[in-house]
Amino acid sequence: MIEFWLAAGLLLLVGLAFLLIPVLRGRKAQAEEDRTALNVALYQERIAELQGQRAAGVLTEEQLQAGQAEAGRELLADTEGAAAARVSRLGKALPLIAAILVPVVAGGLYLHWGASQQLTAMSEQRELSVEEMTARLEASVKAQPDAAESWYFLGRIYMAQNRAPEAAHAYEQAVKGAGRVPELLGQWAQAVYFANGKKWSEQVQSLTDEALKADPQEVTSLGLLGIAAFEGERYAEAIDYWQRLVALMPAEDPSRQSIQGGIERAREKLQANGESLPASVVAASTAAIKVRVSLAEALQGKVEPGDSVFIFARAVSGPPMPLAAKRLTVAQLPAEVELSDSDAMMAQLKLSAFPEVQLVARISRAGNATAGEWVGRGQPIASSTTEQQELIIDSADQSK
Repeated sequence: MIEFWLAAGLLLLVGLAFLLIPVLRGRKAQAEEDRTALNVALYQERIAELQGQRAAGVLTEEQLQAGQAEAGRELLADTEGAAAARVSRLGKALPLIAAILVPVVAGGLYLHWGASQQLTAMSEQRELSVEEMTARLEASVKAQPDAAESWYFLGRIYMAQNRAPEAAHAYEQAVKGAGRVPELLGQWAQAVYFANGKKWSEQVQSLTDEALKADPQEVTSLGLLGIAAFEGERYAEAIDYWQRLVALMPAEDPSRQSIQGGIERAREKLQANGESLPASVVAASTAAIKVRVSLAEALQGKVEPGDSVFIFARAVSGPPMPLAAKRLTVAQLPAEVELSDSDAMMAQLKLSAFPEVQLVARISRAGNATAGEWVGRGQPIASSTTEQQELIIDSADQSK
């Protein structure tokens, strides 16, 4: 046994000789590890939440899969940078050789003298729980009160645990450390709102106003204002805020369905009260784009009258599939058509749900909407535009 401890002590000294300097410099690296572990914990919590919604029948299987995929992408985006930075600091040959030899030799000695089975069992049991991560973050902000990032993640954990008062304090500290970032202001306002028993206050109003002034697309503030308006029976305002929110959400986001459901309930409440939607809300809730489609003179002899012409609009930032489409023939060109929400390919993907769209016209002799012989593409335009657009089919289609 004495030989083992002597060997272990010697290996420890060797390891410390190579690792002491990186450890002294590693406080930032430890913060990255904490952040990565926290992101993993939040990912697991999000997956459990989605599975619970699926079991309750709120989400379909497709929406569940889309939500899980999105959570995975967010986890990857949050963690991939930290690993790359760590590798770059250990890029020299000598520390790399030491990092390989020390555990190999130590493991061999331990297999000879120690209890490797017990060590394996201990390592398998060591997985940070949300409670442990909360305690670690609480200790971190106590030691470094100006650590804005730690306060931010602590606020997220508190909100997930329905501890809104503590979350409000955490977000307030994050704002003090990071500045009045719109996202932080929105999160802070939401925590204050729930901490006050879902009662609107001057503080919540001030925070959401400031957040949206700096960023009109701050999603937490839009969602919160919609909830407050709905609960205050200001249904037209709720529809307005939620429509703006839906327009910013990815098509595959499972939350889109619940927001759309809230919009429909607000419409029903308006109708039940004998009220009508304001003109501004009606304009935002529907979209209709007029477009004149023509064929370039150079292509007149290269097409047949019976060739199919597909005219469609697709989101500039969003799903690749068309939002609205119509079908004509070359013989009908030039033609004026209107693409609107009534022409939506999918009920949940409408023109009005996306702020910017691109118009495309494609000629396909085989009747294939996704690939043809000739195509014309317009520049990105607002989905709410009322001016007639001009679209000329003048280029070879490279989609084949």
